[in-house]
Amino acid sequence: MPILRVGLLLYPGCMPAGLFSAADLLQAANLRSGKRAFETQWVGLQEGRVECAHGVWLEARQSIADTPCSALLVPGFWAASIDHLRVQLKQQRALIDALASLDRSVALWSYCTGVALTAQAGRLKDQPATATWWMARWLEEAHPNVDWQWQHACVAQRRNVTASGVHGYLPIVCDRVEHRVNAEVWRDLNRLLVLPRPQRGAPVFQPLASMTTTDPLLQRLRLLVEQLPASQLTIEHLAAALALSPRTLARKVQQGSGGHSVGTHVRLIKLHQAGERLLHTPQSVGQVCSALGFADESSFRRMFKRVTGNTPAEYRQMYRS
Repeated sequence: MPILRVGLLLYPGCMPAGLFSAADLLQAANLRSGKRAFETQWVGLQEGRVECAHGVWLEARQSIADTPCSALLVPGFWAASIDHLRVQLKQQRALIDALASLDRSVALWSYCTGVALTAQAGRLKDQPATATWWMARWLEEAHPNVDWQWQHACVAQRRNVTASGVHGYLPIVCDRVEHRVNAEVWRDLNRLLVLPRPQRGAPVFQPLASMTTTDPLLQRLRLLVEQLPASQLTIEHLAAALALSPRTLARKVQQGSGGHSVGTHVRLIKLHQAGERLLHTPQSVGQVCSALGFADESSFRRMFKRVTGNTPAEYRQMYRS
């Protein structure tokens, strides 16, 4: 899958905090996945300095018209009422026209009052979308041709993603990371970078916090183990995929993991992946087993309890938030 180039849109009066956070999260997704899935660039109506909210000046490196980006992240602007919203939209007429004339192959990811900009640009016509609740009545009257879905905090379509709230960049980034990489990567980022405290989990899995390791081999090994069915996780298969001899792989894993054998380390990774599915999906134990390629459910249950101290059902009940 090619790199997804994301433009971080700057315009006068925009609130840029979410743009910085989104850039950090996308970079973290690259680090966690071991590949350049995303690339970010600061974009504006024109190249040059832009005065954002609160008197902050930032530099747009590219103009909207010239950007090679496949998606633009459109932040909100400060508006305290519907009257204030209308005034701001009139002042952003040039930006709205630029968004309207943008090639339809460029996706618009908008959140908070930024959704009003994409709606005014006609980019949400005949599509489902959401936005911050206090704009609901005005948006429904101003844009009746949009399928407004206020029951959802985020609505993702192929070319447009909309989200409510000043922190709406979070569900947008979540959706895109899960779509282009996988759900496990987003959950790691969510646990380590977003929540005010780490989500609980079995202590045995704590050494697998991949964002805290700098060992490139262990990172590559983890990604490989997560991608392969459990039944294929032999040391010979893994060593060949990593272009190493089994003996070299065993030595490097033992050095990098604090003394674990390859088998023990790989088992922890795969069972952690299973534990994440137990906590974050409605899948049954049998479905988790099948999805991750374990040979049979009874063996998986025994192994899971031996390693974590809990049956899969007990683990789900104990650690599910």
